[in-house]
Amino acid sequence: MLGFGGNSGFHAVNLAVQLGVRRIVLVGFDMSLADGVHWHGAHDARLNNPTAQSLARWAGVLDRQALRLAQLGVEVLNASPVSALAAYPKVSLEDALAC
Repeated sequence: MLGFGGNSGFHAVNLAVQLGVRRIVLVGFDMSLADGVHWHGAHDARLNNPTAQSLARWAGVLDRQALRLAQLGVEVLNASPVSALAAYPKVSLEDALAC
């Protein structure tokens, strides 16, 4: 178990680890506002949208799990073309899926 990361992407990684996955390919983990708030556009007023501060915090939390994931024998590849994550090897999606 990795703990709490504050966003659904972190929790998806955490769940995969708990289920015994040994290889994770991150897709869509941009962790920035460079291309907009979400791929689907901003939430309406009933839901919060991420801020630059929350995205930086989430990226930092996930990056800090890299050593723990390696210790658990989990390989994590970042196939997100644009990503604020720095702790995982960057690969193209095509290369990640070819392995």
